[in-house]
Amino acid sequence: MSEIAAGVMAPAFTMPASGGRIASSAALQGKPYLLYFYPKADTPGCTTQACGIQEALPQLGKLKLEVIGVSPDPVAKIEKFAAKFGLTFPLAADEDHAVAEAYGVWVEKSMYGKTYMGMERSSFLVGADGKVVKVWRKVKPAEHAAQVMEAAKGL
Repeated sequence: MSEIAAGVMAPAFTMPASGGRIASSAALQGKPYLLYFYPKADTPGCTTQACGIQEALPQLGKLKLEVIGVSPDPVAKIEKFAAKFGLTFPLAADEDHAVAEAYGVWVEKSMYGKTYMGMERSSFLVGADGKVVKVWRKVKPAEHAAQVMEAAKGL
């Protein structure tokens, strides 16, 4: 597992996304973006986080920041989640968790004494040059949008 830190080039990605879109690093060349990983669509923490980001989109847009949410859910589940909460930014399906692994966020988790592999709630702010500017690990959903906005002002 590679540790992605500020200053390194962000790993390339291409994934199917909500709204029939394709989320890809190539399409974002020359633009700053936030790639945020969340464990499961339509769960309380993920909903809080996604809705917070949706609310912040007008301000993030002024900062010319693109946002992509990534989960291991299939596209059909992501589409339902996006429609239910009016999420307009792309939500990408990383079903084989290849992108999560490239970013080091496909990790061993534990619940009720059972260990399993899953998505760590983490975010990566990437500058227009393709380099990681800021990394948030084990994100707190309610605080995330404000943290991103503060960090994006410096881009």
